[in-house]
Formats: sequence, C-alpha cells, structure tokens
Amino acid sequence: MVPLNEPAHHKVMRFVLAYPEVNGTEGDLLDAGEVGELAAAAEAAGFAGFAFTEHPVPAAKWLERGGHQSLDPFVALAFAAAATEKLQLLTYLTVPPWRNPLLLAKTAATLDRLSRGRLILGVGTGYHKAEYAALGVEFEERNRLFDEALEIMPLAWSGDAFSYSGQHFEAKEVRQLPAPARARIPIWIGGNSRLSRRRAAMVQGWMPMGVSVEVARTVRTPPIASHKELSAKIAEVKEMAGERATELDFVFSYPHARLGNEGVVEAARHQEEFDQLAAAGVSWVVIASASSTAEANLAFVEAFGSQFSAS
Repeated sequence: MVPLNEPAHHKVMRFVLAYPEVNGTEGDLLDAGEVGELAAAAEAAGFAGFAFTEHPVPAAKWLERGGHQSLDPFVALAFAAAATEKLQLLTYLTVPPWRNPLLLAKTAATLDRLSRGRLILGVGTGYHKAEYAALGVEFEERNRLFDEALEIMPLAWSGDAFSYSGQHFEAKEVRQLPAPARARIPIWIGGNSRLSRRRAAMVQGWMPMGVSVEVARTVRTPPIASHKELSAKIAEVKEMAGERATELDFVFSYPHARLGNEGVVEAARHQEEFDQLAAAGVSWVVIASASSTAEANLAFVEAFGSQFSAS
C-alpha cells in the first residue's frame, strides 16, 4: 500500500469505488460483479467507500446510445453493507426531486440505521428530462423540490415531531421513528454550478464533476477544466461555509480512462495527480473500473489496492 503524503492542513484522502458501469443494452449491469463480493474486495483492498449511481427510468434511446444502466442505489448499497463492516455507502448520486422527501428521508434513515451509521447521501438535481416526465415530476420545479428536501430531511431524522408545508404536501405534526444511527446523515451535493456550491456550503460536502465541455453540457453543469479552477471553487465553498469549512468533504471523480482497463498503470503518474487533487482540497476520490466483467473488476480492485491507500 502506498499512502498519500498530504500537508497537515489537508484531510487524509480516501478512495471510493464506484460500482462499474455497464453502458448500453447489450450486457447486463451485474455482469460487472456480484455486489457483495465486489464491496468486500474493495474494503479488503483499502477503499473507504462504495458507490452506486441512479437512473430509474431513462430514455430508451439514451441507453441504446451508450447511457449506463443502474440498480436502485439504496437496495444495492444495503447488499454492500451486509457484506462489509466499515465501508462507507455513497449514493453517487440520488435525485431528491424524484421522491417525496419524507420517503427519501425514511429510506436513508433505514439504510444508515441498519449499516450502523455508514450512509453518505450524495444528491443532485438530475439532468434527464425524460426521467422527470416518466416519474411525474415537473423538470422546472427541480430546484425548488431539491431545496425542500434539504430542509425537511434533517427534521425527519431528528426523531422529533415536526410540521412542514411542502410544494405538493402538507405534513402536520408528523414524526419518523426509528431515527438513523447518527444525529446527522452526511449530505454531499453534486454539480458544478454556483447554486450547487452554495448548497454544499450549507451541508457536509461537495461533489464537483471533472468532465469535458461536451459531457458538462449534457449533464447541465459548468465544466471544471483544471486543478487550479477546482482549487478556487473549493476555496469559495469553504469561504461560504465560514467556521464550518473544516467539517466539509470535497469529492472528485477520477476519470476511469486514465487508470486502464485491466489494472492500474503508471502508478507514479497517478500518485502525482492524486497529490495535486489533495493540494486543491479534495478529500475523497471516486475510482471506477472501465471493465464490465467480474473477473476484471476484482483484478482492478486488487491492483489499485496494492498501489494506493488512504489508510
């Protein structure tokens, strides 16, 4: 294991394994590996977290053109939790406007309670209009519904009685029990916009996307083109957070194309870039394999763990 040597003012960098994507419709997502087996291998290899994305009902043409399949992230993460002991469970990311926020709060609290406090709720507003329409949610209401969820979920997790007047519901003296394992389930905000950064400063973390201009346009978020720009935006979030800045986590997705398909190559080059991300303020890096077979993905996890560790 090669630990990351970071300056004292940086948090120790940790790695999250994103369950490998299977793109298109020819294969099946679970060809990438049994969830529990891959999660256990990730924990043994030194990964600190395990992540699933969410696309419940995307457009058929999007899938046919290479869009990625997905499982329900909460159900899948429950399987990962049962096969591990310490691995953090990250939704990377789920879209609150698609659900009644009280149902989302209950699902999150249940997973956090059963995993003994290991859920990290990564959230974003989503970008796929077809999914919004299929789920009966107005796309133009997404920001209002998103902020509503950020307000109401901590109230539900408190275990106390509360009231809330929502966009499409009225909760009068309601109460959710049992409460999650922790008083506060960490919420990380995905997206590169200033609105996303402002929201991140109010919760526990920010998940910027390091994507090309073309991909950024597709997912409706501004691109972040360099480590310098990333560092400046992280500094902006910290400034907005004020005294809470040291409590925040900053999560960056490392492009899987740079890691190779069957293992990890050019370790020194990757170590240098991880160090640059740490210097920019990144505390977690999401790693994904480009392979779609169980054997290759288990080999990837072992290869990565033999060369990099945040422990």
